Amino acid sequence: MSIQHTNRKGNVSYLHQGITKTGKPKYYFSSNSEGTLINEVPDGFEIYENPNAQVFLRRIQPKLITDDERAVVDNGMKQFSQLKYYIIDIKKTTISIFTPNQDVERLSETFLSFHRFQNAEISDVMPRYIDFSPMLQFELIDEKKRIFIAQRYCFRSSVDDWINLGKSGQLSELVKKYVKHLEQESYFDLF
Repeated sequence: MSIQHTNRKGNVSYLHQGITKTGKPKYYFSSNSEGTLINEVPDGFEIYENPNAQVFLRRIQPKLITDDERAVVDNGMKQFSQLKYYIIDIKKTTISIFTPNQDVERLSETFLSFHRFQNAEISDVMPRYIDFSPMLQFELIDEKKRIFIAQRYCFRSSVDDWINLGKSGQLSELVKKYVKHLEQESYFDLF
């Protein structure tokens, strides 16, 4: 049985093996079920789905952010943010929060107008139709003391990059201070 992955949008992709120009094996996911499919994830690799549902096979990443730290961000989003839909993504020393690009309320109303969806079903269906962008991140800057700095994405055409927000500190303090601004006008006043 070949390795297949169904992403959050419901699309199935299959793990393929190819060869690089130098003769080394390369691995990739494709929706095509034909070709050189493989039956197991190679040693040292893991399946990774990015926040916009693209699936990759990547080398196993060192775990620099703890499960507890991820939980602090997730719990903070539930407690201090008004967002129902968001994705938390971890790469190396950074915990990023991705928020919807679409007006989720309007999209929900559109689904409900089709009458084939009930309110309870909307929560299950919505993530398939939402695209996400990174808006806030917490970067680990002191591994021993577990000190982070908060950053928000700046959309000024002269910048278009992450900017630091205030002073560094404990993750729980930064989460409480900043996640409440996501999808709010106050977000653009943060710097």
